[in-house]
This record gives sequence, structure tokens and C-alpha cells, in this order.
Amino acid sequence: MGNRRPPSRFAANSLSMKLTLLISAICLFAGLCAAAFMLKSEEKLIVFEEFKLLKRSSAQIVDQFQYYLQSKTNVAEQANAVVTKQLFSDSSNLANHSVYILSNTPEGKISTSQNGLSAAFVPRDVPIEDDHLLTQSESLWNVLAPTLLQDFANFYLYTEDGFSRVAPPNILLQGGQQHRFLQHQDLNIIKDIANPTREAVWSDVHFDEIWKKWVVSILVPIYLQNEFVGMTGADIALDQLLKHLPLSGNDYGLVIFDNNGKVLASPELHKSLTDTSLMTQRKLPAELQALVMETVEKPLMEREANFSAADEEYIINIRMLKQLNWFVGIYKKRSAVLASLDVIKYKFFGLFILYALFVAMLLHQTLYQLVLGRINALVDAISGFGKGQFQVLNNLPTNDDEIGMLNESIKDMATEIGKLIDGLNVRIVEKEDAEKEANRFLKAVAASGTGVVLTDAHFDINYVNPKMMEMTGFEAEHFLGSPLLTIISREMAILVDDIDIDLRSRNSWRGDTVLQGKDNKPIWVSLSVSPIREDGGKITSYVASAQDISFVKESQRKMEELAYFDTLTGLANRTFFRMQLRKSMALAQRGHYAFALFYFDLDEFKRINDTLGHDAGDRLLIEVADRLKRRLRAEDTIARLGGDEFAVLLSGIEQRDHAMDVAHTIQQTLSKPIMLGNNEVIVSASIGITMAPFDSQEEEQLLKHADLAMYEAKAKGKNTFHFYSKELDAAANERLYIENELRIGIKEKQFHLHYQPQVDCRTNRIVGYEALIRWTHPDEGNIPPVKFIPIAEATGLIVEIGAWVLEEACQFANRMLKLGRAANISINLSARQFKDAQLIETLADILKRTQLPAEYLHLELTESMLMGDVKAAINQLHQIKELGVALSIDDFGTGYSSLSYLKRFPVDILKVDRSFVKDIPEDLNDMEITAAIIAMAQKLNLKVVAEGVETKAQMEFLQRNNCYIVQGYYYSAPVAEQDLSLVEDKLAGD
Repeated sequence: MGNRRPPSRFAANSLSMKLTLLISAICLFAGLCAAAFMLKSEEKLIVFEEFKLLKRSSAQIVDQFQYYLQSKTNVAEQANAVVTKQLFSDSSNLANHSVYILSNTPEGKISTSQNGLSAAFVPRDVPIEDDHLLTQSESLWNVLAPTLLQDFANFYLYTEDGFSRVAPPNILLQGGQQHRFLQHQDLNIIKDIANPTREAVWSDVHFDEIWKKWVVSILVPIYLQNEFVGMTGADIALDQLLKHLPLSGNDYGLVIFDNNGKVLASPELHKSLTDTSLMTQRKLPAELQALVMETVEKPLMEREANFSAADEEYIINIRMLKQLNWFVGIYKKRSAVLASLDVIKYKFFGLFILYALFVAMLLHQTLYQLVLGRINALVDAISGFGKGQFQVLNNLPTNDDEIGMLNESIKDMATEIGKLIDGLNVRIVEKEDAEKEANRFLKAVAASGTGVVLTDAHFDINYVNPKMMEMTGFEAEHFLGSPLLTIISREMAILVDDIDIDLRSRNSWRGDTVLQGKDNKPIWVSLSVSPIREDGGKITSYVASAQDISFVKESQRKMEELAYFDTLTGLANRTFFRMQLRKSMALAQRGHYAFALFYFDLDEFKRINDTLGHDAGDRLLIEVADRLKRRLRAEDTIARLGGDEFAVLLSGIEQRDHAMDVAHTIQQTLSKPIMLGNNEVIVSASIGITMAPFDSQEEEQLLKHADLAMYEAKAKGKNTFHFYSKELDAAANERLYIENELRIGIKEKQFHLHYQPQVDCRTNRIVGYEALIRWTHPDEGNIPPVKFIPIAEATGLIVEIGAWVLEEACQFANRMLKLGRAANISINLSARQFKDAQLIETLADILKRTQLPAEYLHLELTESMLMGDVKAAINQLHQIKELGVALSIDDFGTGYSSLSYLKRFPVDILKVDRSFVKDIPEDLNDMEITAAIIAMAQKLNLKVVAEGVETKAQMEFLQRNNCYIVQGYYYSAPVAEQDLSLVEDKLAGD
């Protein structure tokens, strides 16, 4: 034992150094493993949270963009409603213009508006001078286009029959072919099969060759009586549309594609699409392209995914944009998401390395001094250090193995330090996220296109964003410290009190109002005020957002003006008048209000329109409207119901005398001469008057009474007025009774014909007959034609009755022909029959079935029937003549008697009206007129027939003036077919 050498310092030092290195390595390795595991979990959590943040941002971006799309859709639908009403539903009140033809194409004609604002295409087979849609749409586009072209690149109308109008006109002027601007469209996408709801439809993206831009269209169908007649369309440039995607900051990327996988905007392209090849040249990374195709094949409202591109990892949120059938993907680099975690990694691993070095130095120093005997003291020191400085757990387990105890102590320290770092990491991440989110929202609020105001809990303003200052013209100092509701215009003072009550009771408010601007110009906004609450629910501040809707309000005002006021005269239209009438009736029903309803039109307005032209007619209507507005009270409602029809609601009129005074005033006002160019005209009005609530307390009944009174005024000779009375109702009821009985009479064959012979006064021989209808009613007996013919004419029943008369008379003539007697048969043709599109076919069919040679059939027409559309009348007459039928002008001399038209009409016979014959020989004027008519007819190689001959003196006068064919009671009254032989015997005896 005395020879044993104590351990050397070198050996102890080596052992302590080894133990130090070993323990340090173990500590460092365990800490790094724990840190790696912890950081991996933290990485997953951060990516998960970033997905949630990306989802919220994507939803907010898409929702705001959808709101913008909906606003454009609303504008397009409102414009469509105005076009439908003005051009298709109502009788148009729009002024007509002269047509300017720019060019002719093989397909049709292209016309530009006088101001160059729009152009129209009219198919080749439509005469442009007769196309009222062309001129009326030009007037409407002059009103709509300046407003709508602020929203859209093009606005156009297209109808099923090929008509189109577009503003601006470049598409038609440069396109040079019909429908070129619509070649990208398929009308089937807006018709019932594909669009049963008949709502606005967004088209696919297409290239506009004229403007050299990619565009997308809003197409709105037009239906009349459930039948598709056309559409209106509005184009929006794609680059302008994509600018309204509210994507801010450089952290996010964007990709947009349609339901066919066509890429509309990509990560490399945020610029305008300006050429047709750009769409096909755009390439996406392979993984992103695969994700696009998977989304198109299996469309979902929302999709989250990862993809790689150019050695970068990305996370992406894809949402469906239903209006356009697009998909919008918002993506972000994964490395940007984990950037903050990388910084923590470096700091964390650096801290562990320093900690390991510190432990190694401490172990080395201790082992150097105490070697293995001091290990327990080292454990105690480390434990105390941990308890004193890092708040480690008490009562740590111990055993006799020093190294084991040391390891356990180090593990405990690592656990506690890990918990400390966990908490530190969480706080760091939360703080960075909060700062990042606060900074993002601050930038978003500052860059927002919506005015934003923040207040404290007492509604005192402490922040306004630049948009609010831009809208109002005030600097920030004007707002800061002021009450929130001072931003509302003083004109809305009544609304301010209501808003204040809502805010203090419900803590929020939403609605449209007007902001107070620096220049006092009204600033219409959609204002929303909402509370901001802390986690405990306490309100600490309020946020107010104001979206500028001035343009929407102005558009609504213009559209309401088109919807409720006559565009020509500025008076209320039929819709607004009915609204005011309903209000007046409601007040009258309460028993404290009375008013008078005037219903009138202008006498002989059609004559002025036909002779001086429609422009003169429009100027006349404008002058009449201006005179009415100047002479009547402001509280009275003056309306133009259409054409030359006017109505006036006179409030507070309880006595007829007062209404009579106003009627005299209107007549005096209108009786003053009006200059229309170089022509001076005088107009008058036939006025129907009804008093409410005395005459009726029902709206429709009151209108009916006024209408009846007006027609009675016209029957009294025009330029007068008439009050409604119950007798007018009786006459109307009689008219309704006759109308109903007419339908039964047609069905039950209650009609029969009488025939009045036409006699050659030189030989007393019958040369023909005039067929006259008679009606024997089972209860009323014989009803004279003067009662039922006008009603049949007005209801259209005259067409069916006239067809029966034609067939019955032709069968009669055929029987006469077979008996060797005179077979010429004259039949009066009504105006409705003459204008019936089936007239020629009906005549041909009757002649074929009755086998009567066409030359024996003479159709009699009045002058007034031919003076409407002269061109169409002449065409119809020539078609009748082609059948071989003879034509005669009935009652000649009582209508227009225009010789310039007479020479163009292919007629064979003139009939001198009975009004000229009846006073012969007493009235010398009638004798001169009759002689002149006979002479004129002979010069024109026309036959002459005189009707209404009742005396021998009349017959002899006509014979002396070379008119030999006469008819009248002098020879015979109209008789039944079986009595004609008696008439022939009588004539033979004379």
C-alpha cells in the first residue's frame, strides 16, 4: 500500500474532461432533439394558421369582387328594364329623328345617330324609313349611353329579327358586317332553356377585335308576353374588371381561370390582356396547372392545396366566382410564412449552444477540482441554480448513481428550459402575428376605396382614412375630436336623430344618407356604423364605413325620370299618373278630400300629324304641355298618357262650377294660335270630366267615367267638355249588351241579307244589287245596322261578319246568274276588313267555293279607309284587282276627296253620297257638286252610281247629267231575295 501512487492531476483532468464532454454532448443532443420536435410542431401550427388567414383574406377579396359584379349586373338590368319599357312595352314617348345612313352592306344598312353617340344595323329587307325602332332607340341611347358608358365599354341592343344598336358606334362602323360585335355570343345562353329565370347572364371572356381588348359581357334577355324578342348587352374590359380585385401587398399572388381551364390572370401577369395570342402563351408551373385542371374537373366552392414552382413551396386557397364561372386562387410562399420561425430557430439553437458551453465549462471546473467525489455537489449546484433562476420543480428524484443523477438533472433543466422557450415562442409568434395583422389592416383601411371613420366609446372621432377626406374635401383636423354624426349633411337633420337613437339602443346602424362636404355638394353614401368589442364584450370604439353611391343615386334618378315622366313633354306619364290617382282615391275615401279628373285629347291632331309631319306634331304636344303647366296649379297632376291623350288631377275641387271654370281655362289656353315652322295652327280639346268621390270611389270606374264623358264630348261636336252622368253608363251598358249579343248572333246565325236594286234609269232595268246586312234579334227584334256595325267594327267581329256577308252575297249572285238575271253584287267593306292580313286569301277562297266569276263582285270602300297608310292601301287594292274584283269608292265627296290619291287608286266606280242627292233640286250647291262629281268621274273613265234617290226630280237631274245607274227608295227599298221578283215586275210595269 505504501507503494501506491495517488491519481495524477493529469488523469483526473482527463476523466473530468471526458465526463464533461460526454455530459455536454448528451445534454446538447437531447436539447436539440426536443427543440427539433418542438419547432416541427410549431411549423405545422404556423402553416395551419396561415391557411386560415389566407382563407379569410381570399373570402374577403372574392366577396368584395362579387359585390362589384352584382352592382354592374344591377346597372345592366335597370338599363334593360328601361329599354324594354320604352321600346317594346309602352307606346313610345321618345322623339323620332331623321335617319342618317352611313353605309349599305349586303346584309343591311348601318345608320349613325346625329350626335355620333351610337350606331344601328337594320336588316336588308326592312325599309329604314318605316323602322320606328331605329329612330326611337336612337333617342333612348342618347339618354342612356352617356351614363352607361361610364360603367361599360359597349352597350347594345340586339333583337331576334336582326336589328341592333350599339354605343359607342365603332363596332358597327369599323366591323362592316352585321352582328360582328355579337359573333362571340351564343343567344341560347340567355333563352329559357339555359336561363329559365330570365336573369342577367355573364358571358365567357372573348376578344374584341375593334378595341383590341379582352372583354366579358353582361347579357339581359327581353321578353314580351313570354316570348323572347331580343337582349341588351354591356361589355366590360377584362383588365378594368380585374383591377377591382382588392388584392393589396406583395405577400400574395393571384391566379384566375375559367371553368374550361383557360387562364385569365397568372402569377407573372397583372397587366392588361391586349392580344389574342396572350391567352394561349401564358404557361403555369406544372403542379399549379395540374391543380387548375383538377379544380375544373371537380369544381368545389372552395379548395385549399400546396404546390411547388421554381424550387419554392406555396400554399393556395381557390374559390369559385359563380357569376362569371371563374375560379380565383390566392397564394403565398411557404418560405414567407415560415420566415419568422427561421429566426426563432437560429436564436433557439444559438441559446442551446451557449447553454451547452456554459454547462461544459462548469462541469470541467468542478470535475477538475473534485473529480468524481464532487459530482453530487455539481448536481446540487445545478439543481439550485435551476430552482433559483429558472423556477424548476422541487423534490427531484435522486439515486446513488452520480452520472444518472447528473443526467436526470440535465433532463429536468432541459424540460424546464423547453417550457420556457415554448412560452417565449408562443408569445413571440402571437406578437408578430398581431403586429403583422394590425399593420395589414391599417394599410387596407388607408388604401380602401371606402371612407372609414374610427371613434372612441363616446362616438368622438379619432381617425379618418384618406378616402373619407377625399370624398368630403376636409382635412383630418376637421374630423378629429368631433362627434361622429357631424359627418352627415345638415340636410339630413331628421335622419340624424333616428341614427343617434339606433346607435345608443342597438349600437349599430346601416342605411343610405348624405355626407357633409366642403363644397356643399351632396355626397350619397351607404353608411354602416358598427361597434368594436374587447374579448370581454365591452365596447371600446366604433367604426363607420361610407361607400360612395352618388353615381348609383344619379343613375336611379335618371331611370326614375325615364320610368315616371314623359321624355317628350316632361309631364307625368301613365305610370306616375296612376300612382297619384291611387293616392288621391285613398284620401277621398276617408271623406275629407275631393278632386276632379279631366281626360281629354286634341281634336284633329292626327290631321296635323299627317299633313305637317311627326316633328311638327311633337312640337305641338310640347307647346300644349307648356301651356298646361303655366296655367294650372303646381299641386295639380298633369300627365300625358300617350299620343295626344292628356289627363289632369285637380285637387280640392268639390263643385262642378269650379271644374267648369278650369275646363274653360284649358280651352282658352289651347285656342290661341301655335306656330309650327311657317304654319299657324289652332287646336282644341274634347274634355271628359268626372268628380271624386261623388261619381265613384273606385279607381278603374273613375277612369271609365272620364273616358265615357270625353267620347260624349267628341260626339257633341268636339272643342267642348262633358261631365259624367249615369246616362253615359247606360249607353256603355247597351254597347256591352250589343257586343255580347253580337257574338251569340254570329254563333246562332241571326243575320240575313237584304238587297237594294241598282237600276239603269234609262231602261228601268235592274243592273245590279247592293247587299245590306240585317239582324233580327230573338228578343229585341230588328236591330238597325247603325247600332251594331260600329260596335262590330270596334271589337273586330266585323271581320267574321264581313266574311259571312261576302260568302252569302256571292252565293246570291251565283243564283241570279244561273237564272239569267242581273248578277252584279256590291258589298260594303269595313276598315277592319280592308286592313285584315287574310282579306285576299278570304276573297279568293270565297270566289272559289261559290264559283262566282270575280267580275260580278264589286267591293265598296270609303275614302277615309284609304287615307291612313296610302302606300299600303294602294298595294292592297292592286292585290284585290288581281283577283278580278271591281272596286268602287263609296260616299264620294264626304271624306278627303283627294284627287291626287284618286288617280293612283285602281278603282272602277264612284258612288255619289246620298247627302248630296237628298236636297236636289232645292239645294243648288248640292246640284253643282253632284254634277261636278259626275263630270270628273267621266273624265277619269270611271262609272258613276248615285245612291239615295227618292224622287223623280232627283232621278231626272241625274239622268240629265249623264249619271244613269241609281239606287234608292224611288225604285225600291232593300228587300229579301224572295221579294226581288216583285220589284222587277213593278219596274217592268213602269
